[in-house]
Amino acid sequence: MSNLCSDAEMNDLIRDIQADDQGDLQRIDTLLMRYADDPRLHFMRGSVLAGKQRLIEAHASLSKAIELAPDFALARYQLGFFELTSGEADRALSTWGPLLKLPADSYLRNFVEGLTHLIRDEFDDAIAKMRIGIGLNQENAPMNHDIELLIAECEKLRSQNGLSGDEAQSA
Repeated sequence: MSNLCSDAEMNDLIRDIQADDQGDLQRIDTLLMRYADDPRLHFMRGSVLAGKQRLIEAHASLSKAIELAPDFALARYQLGFFELTSGEADRALSTWGPLLKLPADSYLRNFVEGLTHLIRDEFDDAIAKMRIGIGLNQENAPMNHDIELLIAECEKLRSQNGLSGDEAQSA
């Protein structure tokens, strides 16, 4: 018996959750009882829990996904993003560290570089890197939407402070 959920089971799970998110955690947990070492299931569980504002459990599930599969780039990105939005910027930077070794044309690397600039209030560089990432990301449209919201907030903060891009970065 494999320790990973089959692609067919995973596709069925995703389809079921997209059609009706009632009982989504129960479906994931049922599969986790059979495939406890499948990082994709832990990642999915963490994502669902984060959406339900069950943050401590979400962090534990996302962390488990990375523990099981340190090279699971999307899970690593999401864990770091979760940490950043929870006010743990240093922890996010540490989590994202390996993603900076991805190829320069990786959307995740560009998003991480952009978010790193954002942490330092380097708005122009942050916006530029995030826009590059959006242009490269052809596989995750919802993520692009989230990044576009961040770009809009960066631009709003910059204009509210009455700073040009260069002034905002040196302030």
